[in-house]
Amino acid sequence: MSDDFSLPQLGDFDPSLATDSIRDAPTTPKSAADLEQLFDVPVMVSAVLGKSRMPIGDLLRLGPGAVLELDRKVGEAIDIFVNNRLVARGEVVLVEERLGVTMTEIVKGEN
Repeated sequence: MSDDFSLPQLGDFDPSLATDSIRDAPTTPKSAADLEQLFDVPVMVSAVLGKSRMPIGDLLRLGPGAVLELDRKVGEAIDIFVNNRLVARGEVVLVEERLGVTMTEIVKGEN
């Protein structure tokens, strides 16, 4: 195998030398109608208040009114998952006698 060929390194790229840039592309305002094909895509959203571990026997003995100690303190941010992927953190809020979640931080993915 010859060592004559080498792949460019990421540090070799100079953005000022690029002739076509996505920044130069014309942009048009987007609306919710542009996403219409995604409206029927199912997603699972979970708001995790905390976690706890316990033996199955203890879990089976839990009844109405039982208190379960979680690993989070009152006032700490909760985790918001979409399709089992952490996407945000937020706070529990009460809106017109219903519990809700407000997002306070978007979590950037590690791709």
